[in-house]
Amino acid sequence: MATITTEVATTDRWDDVQRALTGGGDGASCQCIWPMISNKEWDATTTPQRTEMFRHEIDKGPPPGLVAYVDGEAAGWIRIGPRSRQARVPRTRMIAAATTEPFDDESVWAVTCFVVRREHRGKGLNRELLRAAVDFARRSGARVIEGYPVDTKGAQQRANELFHGTLSTFLAAGFEVQTEMKPGRTLVALDLAA
Repeated sequence: MATITTEVATTDRWDDVQRALTGGGDGASCQCIWPMISNKEWDATTTPQRTEMFRHEIDKGPPPGLVAYVDGEAAGWIRIGPRSRQARVPRTRMIAAATTEPFDDESVWAVTCFVVRREHRGKGLNRELLRAAVDFARRSGARVIEGYPVDTKGAQQRANELFHGTLSTFLAAGFEVQTEMKPGRTLVALDLAA
């Protein structure tokens, strides 16, 4: 049985973050900057520029996410942090229309990205990443965590379509459905004050 552990993403774990992001899918080119910038900014940047932006974000702190390890090898990534610092979230019309939380509230956090290396998929890493992310958010003063997962309804989907996470993963972690934003996409929330 493999041992799964998680650590917050800090400067000294940069190589591990990169390994987690580059094992298949869009992680290598996205560099988990998608949630942080507008479409216009996204279109104007290259992968090396996104990598530099992401490195600067990690160097500056606080940690923007966590890395999962399988038997000590970097295998997955989750982005979690104050929703107010993830610029794309309030600009996404379906999220803005669905949430009841004010966008300037630093105690509202959001999970906006999951990446798992191809060879480690199907081992429960997303569940472990989300569990650890909830603990990290709680320790960091979050009041509520939102997620915007895909409801697969049990059907197979391309891995690149699942970077938001799956509804079943969030529900297993205690999140509650708030509303369906559009077919196949749901806003979920976990009240840490409850």
